[in-house]
Amino acid sequence: MNKKEVLSWIKSILIALVIFVIIRQFIFVPSVVEGDSMLPNLQNGNRIIVSRLGDIHHFDKIVFHAPDANENYVKRVIGMPGDKVEMKNDVLYINGKAYTEPYLKKNREKLAPMQKLTGDFTLKELTGKTTVPKGDLFVLGDNRLISNDSRYFGFVPMKSVIGKVELRFWPLNEVGEPK
Repeated sequence: MNKKEVLSWIKSILIALVIFVIIRQFIFVPSVVEGDSMLPNLQNGNRIIVSRLGDIHHFDKIVFHAPDANENYVKRVIGMPGDKVEMKNDVLYINGKAYTEPYLKKNREKLAPMQKLTGDFTLKELTGKTTVPKGDLFVLGDNRLISNDSRYFGFVPMKSVIGKVELRFWPLNEVGEPK
């Protein structure tokens, strides 16, 4: 190889590294699910891709800096700013409208008769606020019986959100968008 070819290779590698850093820093971030709070939809050790782009909506799975620990959590967005959230008889109500939460079906099947997956609550009882404040989110884990979520640590500031879960890429037999 001559000097011109070597410089061309170095230039190509540097450009690829810059593109990689930009994508990693501003667009997509790989992450690892730790713990069982999102079972069965996301399991401990799953590898996921988190997008920093796009808006967050109800029921999206997000990764955020935990307000009560030095780690990142994966949870499902239940309440957006301005929402009134409550749980009555294991039914989620957002702004007075009931939601079925189909992603909880497998967890509900494991319950004993008359057992609730999620205890009754209102935002006022949990946080002292009647609605989710501007700039915050209310999140719950899918495995409600063990999840450390907004019922315990309160609202999640939008500024602590890393991004939205877009894809599970490990294990290979479960590649795709998790429920």
